[in-house]
Amino acid sequence: MAVVKSSLSDSELKVVGSALQGALVDLVDLSLAAKQVHWNVVGPRFRSVHLQLDDVVTTARQHSDTVAERAAALGVNPDGRAATVAAGSAIGTVPEGWIKDSEAVEAMVVALGRIVDRMRERIAATDEPDPVSQDLLITLTADLEKHAWMFQAENS
Repeated sequence: MAVVKSSLSDSELKVVGSALQGALVDLVDLSLAAKQVHWNVVGPRFRSVHLQLDDVVTTARQHSDTVAERAAALGVNPDGRAATVAAGSAIGTVPEGWIKDSEAVEAMVVALGRIVDRMRERIAATDEPDPVSQDLLITLTADLEKHAWMFQAENS
């Protein structure tokens, strides 16, 4: 049952819907992983890393809402359920227990790198079928790349 009629063709909607759903999964997963690391980080740089992780969580949550609403506006059901996120995760598992500040930073560098790579694929895929969704993906990727840069600088 289609509740919302999209202005995109069925084939365009399939590509864009897949890109938006993938972005949603990555952003929800990033917010959860960053919060888990945030709760468990220890070490001399605890405070700065702890606060930096909160910034990542805020970014991921804001963009996940925007992505989900864009999908819904196009008639695509956004799916941010735990099972869906776990099945489509790019991050993998976050270390269990206390996490040294340097290891926390490295975990975020890896996670953000994986997600940025996937976002860039989505940007390319949405170029023709939906520049509006592409613009949204470009904006959120810029924010994620900024976080990646800041974490990389943290361990340099």
